[in-house]
Amino acid sequence: MRRWSLSAPRPGALAAASLALALAWAGAGSRPAHADPTDDADTAADAAASSPTPDERYAVHGQATYVEQDTNDFRAPFRGHNSLTPDMGRETSDLTLYVGARLWHGAEFWISPEFDQGRGLDDTLGLAAFSSAEAYKVGSNAPYLRLPRLYIRQTVDTGGERENVEGAANQLAGSRSTDRWVFTVGKFSVTDVFDTNQYAHDPRNDFLNWAAVDAGTYDYAADAWGFTVGGAAERYIGSWTLRAGVFDLSVVPNDPHLDPAFHQFQWDGEIEKRYPLFGKTGRILFTAWDTRGRMGLLDQAIALGLATGMPPNPTLVRQYRSRIGGSFDLEQPVTDDFGVFARVGKAQGNVEVYEFTDIDRSKALGGSLKGTYWYRPGDTLGLVFLDDGISAEREEYLNLGGLGVLVGDGKLPHPGPEQIAETYYSIGIVSWAQLTADYQYVRNPAYNRDRGPVSIWALRLHMQF
Repeated sequence: MRRWSLSAPRPGALAAASLALALAWAGAGSRPAHADPTDDADTAADAAASSPTPDERYAVHGQATYVEQDTNDFRAPFRGHNSLTPDMGRETSDLTLYVGARLWHGAEFWISPEFDQGRGLDDTLGLAAFSSAEAYKVGSNAPYLRLPRLYIRQTVDTGGERENVEGAANQLAGSRSTDRWVFTVGKFSVTDVFDTNQYAHDPRNDFLNWAAVDAGTYDYAADAWGFTVGGAAERYIGSWTLRAGVFDLSVVPNDPHLDPAFHQFQWDGEIEKRYPLFGKTGRILFTAWDTRGRMGLLDQAIALGLATGMPPNPTLVRQYRSRIGGSFDLEQPVTDDFGVFARVGKAQGNVEVYEFTDIDRSKALGGSLKGTYWYRPGDTLGLVFLDDGISAEREEYLNLGGLGVLVGDGKLPHPGPEQIAETYYSIGIVSWAQLTADYQYVRNPAYNRDRGPVSIWALRLHMQF
């Protein structure tokens, strides 16, 4: 849920970026931008046992990301308040500083101030699986400062092998035991802890689409930027990890402000199982959540709208209730350079969406391939297929003119699943910079067979230290 000017991009911007892409291909270095996440855990444990990494006392990291997205002149016989516009472009950028310090044994403090600027396509509206997770639900033409993360993480070792931890943003270098407790408290994103995936979880380095980086049905607690206040506990033991957390909801659905009294909140739980396959360690996760807040039932909003001759409005029928959902997440390295992943999710379809997006059932299947085979180990090629759907109640609600969190064409006489194919190619220019070309093909945008198909092109420049 993640931004530059509200105006269309300059005519020469894409051409200049394309030239940079060609130059990067011709002369980029071959060093990977970050450590290979498929490294064997046993090798790391052996290395830690013989030479444990000294605990890093403090660290400073940073990143900058620029994304430009453009749509084609797709078929659009009608439009509503939340529709995607043909033939448009938007730019987003962000600049983040990560400062960490070790408070005492096993305890890390992190603070991450960030400057943001820009807006997503149509102010981040028009697609349920929105095309850029670098575009938040709020935006500004002028840069503004915010604080997405401010938290403490405490690790308590309980036995097992020692393993080294490389220093990175939000992670101090050091060593830890494979069996351990991890407690995180403060302000951060629910998806910093839950529903993680090494191939599809970081819009600054891999896929851009919202339903690729997280399960499309995961209506996780967050403000309009995707962050919240709360706490999580993780228990690592053998090949299993158990996670649980409680997090604050926004004041009302999809709001920039969190509930100051924590009266509305969300429970999250996750079970992770690691297993050996193809000589690599794969993971499967089951994530479940229960949102407790003031939400409207869609059938009640529809009935009230029909009785009054107005479009259905869930704000008029909100009561304190639950909305639950769950998802499975699979990641499987096949070789050191190639891996596959999949996600499947389901959420209650008759309840108003609270924070994320208008998806009641989701499927994602994809893969990631490093460029080692063509002598470009710093490059990555990714491909994912997304298939998202909504309940019959949500279809009727949208057809009667109701507005969702992101979608609402004013009517929906011919609903269909929103289906997206996304592919990207990331070039490792140098060890600290990557240039990415991204393309998304969208069938039935906002579940509407009468609009589209939509082509969305993007260029992304990402730098980090």
